[in-house]
Amino acid sequence: MKKKYALIFLATFLLQNAFSQQIVLKKGMVMEGLTLHDSIPDTFSLYLPTTFSTNKEWPLLLIVDLKGREKQALSMFVQSAEKEGYVLAAPQLSDTVALSKSMVKTRRALERVLSMLPIHNSRIYAAGAGSGSRFANLVPIFMKEVKGAVSIGASVANTDLLSVKRPFHFIGMVNENNYNYTEMLTTEKILDRYRFPNQVLIYSMNKEWPDGKYLKKAMQLFTLAAMGRKLIPKDSLYVEKAFKEDVSKINQFRNSGKLILAEQYLGEMMSIYGAHKNLDSLRLVQREVRRDKLFRSMRRAENATLLKESLLKEDYLYYIEEDVMTHNFNNLGWWNYQMTEINKFIKGVNAHEKKMGNRLLGYVNALVEDNIDIVRSEELIDEDALAFLYMLKTIVEPQNFDFYLELISLSAKNEDFGTALFYLEEALEKGFEDKDKLYGLENTALLRINPDFNKLVFKHLKDARYEIIEE
Repeated sequence: MKKKYALIFLATFLLQNAFSQQIVLKKGMVMEGLTLHDSIPDTFSLYLPTTFSTNKEWPLLLIVDLKGREKQALSMFVQSAEKEGYVLAAPQLSDTVALSKSMVKTRRALERVLSMLPIHNSRIYAAGAGSGSRFANLVPIFMKEVKGAVSIGASVANTDLLSVKRPFHFIGMVNENNYNYTEMLTTEKILDRYRFPNQVLIYSMNKEWPDGKYLKKAMQLFTLAAMGRKLIPKDSLYVEKAFKEDVSKINQFRNSGKLILAEQYLGEMMSIYGAHKNLDSLRLVQREVRRDKLFRSMRRAENATLLKESLLKEDYLYYIEEDVMTHNFNNLGWWNYQMTEINKFIKGVNAHEKKMGNRLLGYVNALVEDNIDIVRSEELIDEDALAFLYMLKTIVEPQNFDFYLELISLSAKNEDFGTALFYLEEALEKGFEDKDKLYGLENTALLRINPDFNKLVFKHLKDARYEIIEE
């Protein structure tokens, strides 16, 4: 049967701009390219659940993505929004513009949605992943209308901006292998101290986005909190169903031997269900888990690993600052050794150290890329520092050929053809095959006609653009 979408015809009138327009909105599908204003080119995407109607107020989740992928980011939340009854909106944002401008665009998108739809004023939240998550948890700080944030893969961007007078509901999601894992746990303690309502959901899948059930759980947590604060009527059946799902999750963790996750999740449950249920049964289960000898052993092992991780991170931070400042190319050997040690952790049999190794690898990658961004942003670019960082990136992430190419281009620009040829050969030996990209590299006109350049290309790619003449 052909699917039919209910159409909602809405006329909106903006007094400050003295114009009116008619928009046709469809339920149950992502609508992209909706304009914020006739005179402003910025757009946003919108999703209304199939049960949407104008006779009640709806919760709104603002999805933020700083890489211009607002429709894709919003689509990740669609199934959860459909089940939990949330309106979704995603402004078109980019990390190439200032943070303040992105915040202005987000506010305009919010105002546009509020002028069009019956949104519950106390149930407006923001959500994002990666760089978008750090922006998302800034939104409630700068926009008082937003009461909470879902932060996937990153903790609060700046805890110094938090105010006990303006608390918001923070829901963090992080993979155990993500380098932000320890920072997320630290942030949770800070938020507890500030008395911010918060939950942290930890997942095991090694990817940026968690499974859809975690996104659904975040919306469910916002709804349970709204019921607890009497912002909406309490639905006892809804509460009981959510509680049973969480108890089942605890049992799954315990049965699979994931006692640390079980104990952590019990703490999150008690923070959300205190307003709805007697928690004696949960406290009993929590005591049982904490008294378990295996749990105590696992906790000690994890704490020892977290301490080691903290010390290693301090070393990495200290040495990269020193090396970049002094152009210490001689220390690349030390970094190469550190990567060997990290890979030993990753390939080892100790479960805690395997996760630590993955987190350390992500941390070093982020550390190098952050320093590259800092050097590039300076008015007078320190090209020696940049060359060091590009070299370090080829050690840290050897299969990312972008940094080999950056280094070849930079070296050729400074007529350091020996370095350029060395990293060309490194890239080719590791599997780089994009000849068009190679011959189109900026600053390499002289390098490309070098016989040694073309010999390397011919050797690995069986074809060179320029003829090789032997004398």
